Amino acid sequence: MTSDELRQLLEGVRAGTLDVGAAADRLGRASVAELSFATLDLDRQRRCGFPEVVFGEGKTPEWAAGAVRRLAEAGQDCFVTRVNDAQAAHLAGHFPQAEQDRLARTFWLPAPGARPEPAGRVCVVTAGTSDLPVAQEALVTARVMGAAVELVVDVGVAGLHRVLRQRERLAAADVVIVVAGMDGALPSVVGGLVDCPVIACPTSVGYGAAFGGVAALLTMLNSCSAGVCAVNIDAGFKAGYVAARFVKRLQTRAPRD
Repeated sequence: MTSDELRQLLEGVRAGTLDVGAAADRLGRASVAELSFATLDLDRQRRCGFPEVVFGEGKTPEWAAGAVRRLAEAGQDCFVTRVNDAQAAHLAGHFPQAEQDRLARTFWLPAPGARPEPAGRVCVVTAGTSDLPVAQEALVTARVMGAAVELVVDVGVAGLHRVLRQRERLAAADVVIVVAGMDGALPSVVGGLVDCPVIACPTSVGYGAAFGGVAALLTMLNSCSAGVCAVNIDAGFKAGYVAARFVKRLQTRAPRD
């Protein structure tokens, strides 16, 4: 429910043209959309600053399209993650105007109207090229949420001079997301070079003893760089979402006297 719709509702109660029970019922119905396969939270944008995001994995193409359609009807951005090939083709047929990124496996149908200028600066860094799908998911998520983003690729610790060449770009960021598999050591290095938060995102890239990303996750959780925090394995969406929240809050906070 928009602020104008809420105002009209309250005006109706005050004027006596709408009783309290009916108003409460309308408010309850306005906050969720009940579909046969999902219950969408239509109030999340007001509470959290961004609408509900659809996790595509495990959903049929028809379910994904149905959720997108309902969010679009509510005038909200529609962002879907972990979109498989069948879902991508189905969504493209129904929403050809949307943006899809097959590397990131994302779908984005922005709400109509002008969008504000991108806020802040998020730098997404990968240890290796194999980490790019997760990094791209983080990058697209942060961009969709309104952050300015850039990508630094393949600067892992096996060639330390590569990341040292990027020190100025890293130092200029408000938040750095470091995406790494194998030994997961790069976030600690980056954390020792910058004064901004570093979000470490482990990937499932690596040989047997990498344990599908568990080794990288444990390294990141045990980072000796104090400014490093970690998200789950392959959780590019979570890293991008948190980073965008950081920079947007930095841009909107009241200046100190």
